Amino acid sequence: MAAPVSAGLAAAAASVLAASVEWEIPPVAKVGMTIGAAALVGLTTWATMESRPKRPAPSEPGSLAPDQWPPVPEHFTGRAEALAELREVFSDRRKSSDLSPPLVVSVYGRGGVGKSALMTRFGQEVAGWYPDGRLYADLRGGVDALVRPDEVLIGFLRALDVRLTTDPGGLEELRKLWLTWTKGRRILIGLDNAHDAAQVKPLIPAEPGCAVLVTSRSPLFLNGTHDRQLGVFSEAHGVELLARLAGGARIVEDLEAAKEVVQLCDYLPLAINICGGRLATREQWTMREMAGRLADTRRRLDQLEVAPTVDKSVRASVQLSYDDCTGMQRRLLRLLSSLTAPDVPGWVAGELLDISGLDGADQLEALIDAQLAECSGTDQTGAMRYRLHDLVRVFAAELAGHDEAERRRAAVERVLHGYRRRAEEAAQNRWPQDWSRGGHRSSADGQLGAGDWLNAERLSLLAMIHLAHQLRLWELTWGLARAFCSLCHSLRAYWADWRAVAELGCEAAAQSGDRRALAIALLDSASVHGGLGLRERALEESERALEIFTELGESWWAARCMRTIGMTLFSDGHLDRAQDFLIGAITGFKGEEDLWWMARTQRNLAEMRMAERRTDEARELLEDALEIFKREGNRYSEAQTLRVYGEVLAAQARGEHRAGDHRLAANLFTRAGFSLDRASEMFKQRGELWEEARCLRAAGEVGDPDNGLRELDYVRRAEEILVALGDSWGVARNAISAGRALARLGRTEESARELRRAVGAFEELEDRWWMARSLRYLGEAHLDAGGPGAAVEPLEQAREIYRSLGNEAGMRRTLELLRRAAP
Repeated sequence: MAAPVSAGLAAAAASVLAASVEWEIPPVAKVGMTIGAAALVGLTTWATMESRPKRPAPSEPGSLAPDQWPPVPEHFTGRAEALAELREVFSDRRKSSDLSPPLVVSVYGRGGVGKSALMTRFGQEVAGWYPDGRLYADLRGGVDALVRPDEVLIGFLRALDVRLTTDPGGLEELRKLWLTWTKGRRILIGLDNAHDAAQVKPLIPAEPGCAVLVTSRSPLFLNGTHDRQLGVFSEAHGVELLARLAGGARIVEDLEAAKEVVQLCDYLPLAINICGGRLATREQWTMREMAGRLADTRRRLDQLEVAPTVDKSVRASVQLSYDDCTGMQRRLLRLLSSLTAPDVPGWVAGELLDISGLDGADQLEALIDAQLAECSGTDQTGAMRYRLHDLVRVFAAELAGHDEAERRRAAVERVLHGYRRRAEEAAQNRWPQDWSRGGHRSSADGQLGAGDWLNAERLSLLAMIHLAHQLRLWELTWGLARAFCSLCHSLRAYWADWRAVAELGCEAAAQSGDRRALAIALLDSASVHGGLGLRERALEESERALEIFTELGESWWAARCMRTIGMTLFSDGHLDRAQDFLIGAITGFKGEEDLWWMARTQRNLAEMRMAERRTDEARELLEDALEIFKREGNRYSEAQTLRVYGEVLAAQARGEHRAGDHRLAANLFTRAGFSLDRASEMFKQRGELWEEARCLRAAGEVGDPDNGLRELDYVRRAEEILVALGDSWGVARNAISAGRALARLGRTEESARELRRAVGAFEELEDRWWMARSLRYLGEAHLDAGGPGAAVEPLEQAREIYRSLGNEAGMRRTLELLRRAAP
């Protein structure tokens, strides 16, 4: 027990030292408290260190495996041969080597033949073979709006609880992340309605334990794929399906008529489903009557010129069922085809028909009973979602063109308003401070629910924003875009969508003539561009927004613009200009009595003061901010501030150690570690991997001379997480931490290699300020190792970059090092 107790001694001693600042404790009592706390902390460490993993494992599945699989059609029948073939293929693969590529099975055939039903049915059967989850995406290969592979990958990664807090880049970078997060997992992936192989290939993982089921209209010719063409039903299977829907008694009464119905449906399951659904809701119809009506419809279609996108058999069955629907049900079907969303929740039906949500749901259920609409599954919020089969959608869209344009537009507008209300509610729950001064703090459940809502509605919400833009509904476009940007900003998610929507929001606000809306849209756009490293554009947009808000007398929004400008300048290394804007923002927020934004900006200013080595000022700012966040109960902001506070304490500790006061330095080192450990644990409890990685990286930069190997381990753990999250900037920043940690351990060559890696990465990212810092640290590492000659070149490069940026603090520090290298 000696080792864990000795580790506990440091922790307990620091606790007493920290506590003694406020309490008068006799020396004997302090010693007793120290020994008691040491034993307690040491025993706790000893008891838990074996059960805790040494490193975070980003690729390990979460506690709850994702399950996006759609429900199996209630009246699924037939396909015994196809199911047996799939069972054999999957069983054979389970017996194969772990080095085999993942299993990819392609089921192709004409529209309406039942490919999707077969996939969902078989996916339910083998669910137990894939304990790490089932992911599903409708690629919409049968309609114009194809889903891009990068959109699917983002959705899949979010379902696996990967929080993409930085822009991962393009398809290639997302593909790397996908391979990382599927490694070691057994996941079943369903890709429905694929258009071509290019849409599918990036979505296939490399893990042999995974499997992919793909459906398409034509063969995809993917390498190593088991292809299975699905034909139409046999007569027996068609009659069986009809019996399941319409009732066996009606089949027995007139078997010949039932066979005729199946024949008129061209043995297509979709057409038979629709006819059976209509019979189920029309008990007075005989099978002969159905056959006669269907034959008559087919004859009428023979005499018409109809679009070739829908098979005549499907068109006839849809037409027959449509003709027998009520007027309200027909209108709902036509209006649903006007929405470009892949699927929608049930409340949309009520808005389209301008009736209550419950009544709208009843009408939607009637379409489902008639097999004209279908359930696409339950989303992350627990809501059931609905869609039209693409052939039914094409049929209904043809008829929608005959509706009165104004009534159709009004119906769509009601849906758009409904989405705007829900999006704004989710955004305000997630980040209330983005919407008003002193925004009321929402519950943790509300914040998590907002994230689930966006994950569930992202593609549909994007479709609604584009639809509003297409209809030139500028105020609605801006409102939807504003909520979407706020959600993306708070979640640090969906960067490509966020940027595209921000640009639409700016255009819509400009078209509406609302200058306040335009300024807010510009600030949203500046946020995403700044996050993407496009700082020149972010600066331009935030300065334009500040000008408008100042003219309008909107002082709270003006303060937010000043903070954004300050942080953009800070990120670009212009510290002197940045501080003026940050101080102005703090003054503005204080005048508006918005303590949250004031404290947040104080934290930003403290980070800048630390970069300038003004640690006493930084510490004072952070202690004031911490007090505000604690009092307000803002745990997330408190944890972020604790991380920066730990970094400041570490900087002070290093200063005291250099000055020779090792006792005070040891106290500060321990307190810094405590602050960072606490912040890390708070983020870990929230599942915030990115923030946890930042805490680990900061813990690796503390610089405690007695803790070098442990600090290097912190940095390595941080890199594992950042690589798994696809944070290229974070990985580059972490390389600096690794280089400095290695330099403190005397491993000069390894340190130089890491710092050169950072220089190259920041040069590629076009981040000149951090490139200069990397070069400065590289020169400093050579100096400390006794190699002044090797230090000169990187230090001179750093000096030139600092000079071009006008960064006086960086210049001063680099010149100090150059004087040491070349007196």
